[in-house]
Amino acid sequence: MSRTNITGGSPFEPIIGFSRAVRVGSLVLLAGTGPVGAENEDAAGQTLRVFEIASKALAEAGASFKDVVRTRMYLTHVEDWEAVGRVHGEIFAAIRPAATMVVVAALLNPAWRIEIEMDAVLPSSPDTAKPENRNV
Repeated sequence: MSRTNITGGSPFEPIIGFSRAVRVGSLVLLAGTGPVGAENEDAAGQTLRVFEIASKALAEAGASFKDVVRTRMYLTHVEDWEAVGRVHGEIFAAIRPAATMVVVAALLNPAWRIEIEMDAVLPSSPDTAKPENRNV
């Protein structure tokens, strides 16, 4: 199975040694994505920036938000849950992935109020979508 590492241009990628996203087969794993470049925005603005970065990385992996099956949202301020949730809800209204929202003490950049991870699964090709016959 092939592996593709996708860079997002974060200044932290070469220091920490990570990829913005990794695609292995039909699975796309998006690293925790902070609002790089939107540090002075409010929680909603930072969340929109996270989704901009995520959209680009997903596209480079051959995926989109419609393929996302799970999100994990890390907030540094509990009062931001509704603003972050509204933006998440606008993006995923029809998709409705499994989602987790937790409040953490801090993120790598102290100005970040939100960081989001995503997992996506690409549709199977017709050859791999056939049910496997097994005797149980």
